[in-house]
Amino acid sequence: MINFWTHKRTNAVIGVEARAVYNNGQAEGLTFWAPNINVFRDPRWGRGQETPGEDPTMTGKYAAVFVRGVQGYAIAGPVNSTDLEASACCKHFTAYDLENWKGVTRYVFDAQVTAQDLEDTYNPPFKSCVEDGHASGIMCSYNRVNGVPTCADYNLLSKTARQSWGFYGYITSDCDAVSIIHDAQGYAKTAEDAVADVLKAGMDVNCGNYVQQHGASALQQGKITEQDIDRALHNLFAVRMRLGLFNGDPRRNRFGNIGADQVCTPEHQNLALEAAQDGIVLLKNDAGALPLSKSSVASLGVIGFNANDAKRLLGNYFGPPCVTATPLQALQGYVKDTRFAAGCNAAACNVTAIPEAVQVASSVDSVVLFMGLDQDQEREEVDRLDLTLPGQQQSLIESVANAAKKPVILVLLCGGPVDVSFAKTNPKIGAILWAGYPGEAGGLAIAQVLFGEHNPGGRLPVTWYPQDFTKVPMTDMRMRADPATGYPGRTYRFYKGPTVFDFGYGLSYSKYSHSFVASGTKPPKMSDIAGLKAMTTAAMYDVEAMGTEACERLKFPALVRVENHGPMDGKHPVLLFLRWPNATDGSGRPARQLIGFRSLHLRAAQTAHVEFEVSPCKHFSRASEDGRKVIDQGSHFVMVGEDEFEMSFMA
Repeated sequence: MINFWTHKRTNAVIGVEARAVYNNGQAEGLTFWAPNINVFRDPRWGRGQETPGEDPTMTGKYAAVFVRGVQGYAIAGPVNSTDLEASACCKHFTAYDLENWKGVTRYVFDAQVTAQDLEDTYNPPFKSCVEDGHASGIMCSYNRVNGVPTCADYNLLSKTARQSWGFYGYITSDCDAVSIIHDAQGYAKTAEDAVADVLKAGMDVNCGNYVQQHGASALQQGKITEQDIDRALHNLFAVRMRLGLFNGDPRRNRFGNIGADQVCTPEHQNLALEAAQDGIVLLKNDAGALPLSKSSVASLGVIGFNANDAKRLLGNYFGPPCVTATPLQALQGYVKDTRFAAGCNAAACNVTAIPEAVQVASSVDSVVLFMGLDQDQEREEVDRLDLTLPGQQQSLIESVANAAKKPVILVLLCGGPVDVSFAKTNPKIGAILWAGYPGEAGGLAIAQVLFGEHNPGGRLPVTWYPQDFTKVPMTDMRMRADPATGYPGRTYRFYKGPTVFDFGYGLSYSKYSHSFVASGTKPPKMSDIAGLKAMTTAAMYDVEAMGTEACERLKFPALVRVENHGPMDGKHPVLLFLRWPNATDGSGRPARQLIGFRSLHLRAAQTAHVEFEVSPCKHFSRASEDGRKVIDQGSHFVMVGEDEFEMSFMA
């Protein structure tokens, strides 16, 4: 789960360093095709590692904060629409989360998406990116949605993004997406038709050369006009002007004095460490297996292919790190007698050296295994077929655990979830950490968690499914379960099936408690909201019909008391959920929905209060089958930890 204070500072640093590299003549442009804000709908998706997770609320918040940081805005409030430190581009719009699954590629995939799912799952992050983040760029995706290529969809690009959300910026295709509209999908009969389809839909720039090759003939054939070209040029040059590229001496511009000395500063490197720490999730810790003690661990065994390769910390789409230490190198700084065995060649683990790993494990006080996935298993153009650890990894882990003197520690480096049920239930595996791909400072961050110098507070941003989930086709885009056919649904909001670990799960070295403070939690009286009764039909309220004024009057504070019972100081995320009492009544309501989250740093035995603003129009509403946002009459339960309160929504 993302710490948004760290996230905001991290993205502000991206904007600063981007401008510094540009000012120093080492970059040709200032437009960044990030963030990837597609909902991590399927655990096998190879690019899920690029995203913040499976929850649309969290993903939307991530998008807005990312964009504001990179573009040089404050974390909230009004924006300066004329000056950009750098340009962020939210991608891939929309319903894009398949690379290559059993021969179905993203280039030809036609995502069949209901209006309901589009409204409450696939589009909300992009809406937040535009309305709250004020992104200056959007990228349309390769796939079709309900038969129409997204880059050729006027309703999506012009009506929804520009007219409904107020998008102000440029729209780019994904690379060669225009060519595949004709060449691979056959949607356009001719190359000129493909060019006309995308320009008239509202796309402004083609990543690739298809428009360059066929634009002139499309104009000559009357399929596009000069006005179509002028509109695209207006949007493109407006962003360049906002970046200050035509303002004379660049050193006199607002961002012109950001120099090379602001790249890889100590403050930025410390922030990379903090971000890595925040992302580590403790999944298992039986009998206090962690933290390790430097004074009692005289010898340490480090096992695994992911332990001594700095590049494997970075995931995909990374820039050159300032400095990098592998987990092995970091741990050698804690225990002088540290012994290493790779155990197998890579994540594929089809070439093993298990006897060597077993020998190391049997000869040391404590053992840490670094397993998981790598970019051969998950990346752009590569989806997984299985959720278990590849090759002989399980055999290696169990052999090492059986040989070790005490329960071993398993550290997983991977972007997508894995089914490690065997490790979860094995008493010889004392603890499990998930570190994702933690970046340049990830090795040190992991070591600090293992030895108790940092108290882990991370939470899972995705559901960890069992291997049996692979029976569900990746091509099925439905979010909601269908009991009649056995379809289990997707993500914590709609999935009805067993899990390995739940969304939002994560342990700590401290124990925390949460409770609502009655005096500070004040839901409104429904009778005070004039006209509500007239807006109800079929036991529900239409949010659009309610209007802005009524929705503002319905907002109320929810005050939460949080206590760290010790024994360590720690950073702790507070998650606020909404649940409905009848999520299985056929209404399409999710079982529960994240509506707010904050991270607090609490000393051992410290108590603090955090206030959430609850907006029933936003947080209590759901998407009906036709895509309208409605609020059901009756009970709504707001939850934090084990505590909850009921609000009856009835005029």
